[in-house]
Amino acid sequence: MQDPAATSVAVRVRLAIAYDGTDFTGWARQPGLRTVQGVLEESLSKVLREPIQLTVAGRTDAGVHAEGQVAHFDTTALPDYDKLLHRLARFLPKDVRVTGIRSAPPEFDARFSAIRRHYAYRLTTAPYGAPPLLARSVVACRPGVDLDAMREASRKLLGLHDFAAFCRRREGATTVRELQRFEWVTTPLGHPGVARIGAAGSSHGGGALGGPEREATMLTAYVSADAFCWSMVRSLVGAVLAVGEGRRTPEWVESLLAERERSSSVTVAPAHGLSLIAVDYPADADLAARNAETREMRTIPSAEGCCGD
Repeated sequence: MQDPAATSVAVRVRLAIAYDGTDFTGWARQPGLRTVQGVLEESLSKVLREPIQLTVAGRTDAGVHAEGQVAHFDTTALPDYDKLLHRLARFLPKDVRVTGIRSAPPEFDARFSAIRRHYAYRLTTAPYGAPPLLARSVVACRPGVDLDAMREASRKLLGLHDFAAFCRRREGATTVRELQRFEWVTTPLGHPGVARIGAAGSSHGGGALGGPEREATMLTAYVSADAFCWSMVRSLVGAVLAVGEGRRTPEWVESLLAERERSSSVTVAPAHGLSLIAVDYPADADLAARNAETREMRTIPSAEGCCGD
């Protein structure tokens, strides 16, 4: 790694990050608390011998995981990226990893340049709950949920809407989002013993889960949008899960889109089932335009037939 004094011109560096959020108080730095940002910035600052501040694609809450988080920082250290990756592997605790490092153009912004964020929420319908090796990232739910009804409810939420009913309000922040994917996929649970039981069932079957599928199923919601507001994904999952358990209807979920305040009837799903799995960005030539677009306050257009409604 070159001497930090070798240049006074800052370069922008892009990181790919994964972490188990169980023992972190979320991403964002907080005095006196263990956070992902705090741990990473401390390690990077020591290795590069200059203060490092990270900008991140998604500020995950306490207990939420990441497999495809993206962040950037500026440095004058001109690091050798391969050596930096190996040094960080030694400096960082086992529950957070930097999985990739590369240079980025000055216009790249991990937060404002993003065009799409992808989350996975993992449940199991196994009657014994989540296996111990998966217990920190999989939430146990009631066996026999109605997957057809859950998929119907999820489809009703797709498109550009005001998701105020599903979001914790932040002053000055819009709750208008474009939900691009909300899909439920079933797979064998992943435990060696129960995977053989679940193998006889369809991985994409409909209807109420039962028999072999009921015994050992992982039920994963894949949720993608241009951006998410605070607690939105977990609220979407909680609302649709209420449909699967027969406590609500798909029409009730759709009716929530008409509300302009957070709904007290929506249960927020537990944090540990959620993971940020990927973030999409435009081509380098389009980064500046995307940054400007993202910074604009979004509203629902009034023109009829607009925006996929």
